[in-house]
Amino acid sequence: MALKSTIFKAHLAVADIDHAYYADHQLTLARHPSENDERMMVRLAALALSAHELQSTLGGDGVLGFGAGLSDPDEPDVWLRDYTQRTRLWIEVGQPEEKPLVRASSKADRIQVYCFNHAAEIWWKGLQNKVSRLERLEVYRIPSAASQELAKLAERSMQLQATIQEGSLMLSNSRDTVELTCERWK
Repeated sequence: MALKSTIFKAHLAVADIDHAYYADHQLTLARHPSENDERMMVRLAALALSAHELQSTLGGDGVLGFGAGLSDPDEPDVWLRDYTQRTRLWIEVGQPEEKPLVRASSKADRIQVYCFNHAAEIWWKGLQNKVSRLERLEVYRIPSAASQELAKLAERSMQLQATIQEGSLMLSNSRDTVELTCERWK
């Protein structure tokens, strides 16, 4: 019998001061059996960092949500779609290979990758030249210590506040706060 995903619920209050975006998001995260809390929370952080795109890119006329991710290699971890179902933003978490990124570039207006583990530098050195032609690709590095701290915020039912100011994200619950600043590699 196949293992089922574990369902997490999150109320995410986003205050993106950099982009003047303030909104609450009710989210359901399905954590794949092979996914850990760290990766799941990086997906949530990536969504928080991109939430302003709902307003700035789509004028409020779109949907920001979680894709099938690990369950379906042809789906992103997070996506932003307009009401015509056009994918405006495709977000991958981790260290994807070249071929999925090339496929994503034919399906979406922009692609973002958020890498976070200790081997990210080695992954990027091996991939950098292969994806240099992908003009719509953006690659961000989340410090490993910050992604590990994010994992500690994971609960089956979460009440989270995301504050984005000067490019930094502060994600907090009632007890803890994790601050992270992504380094842009591409």
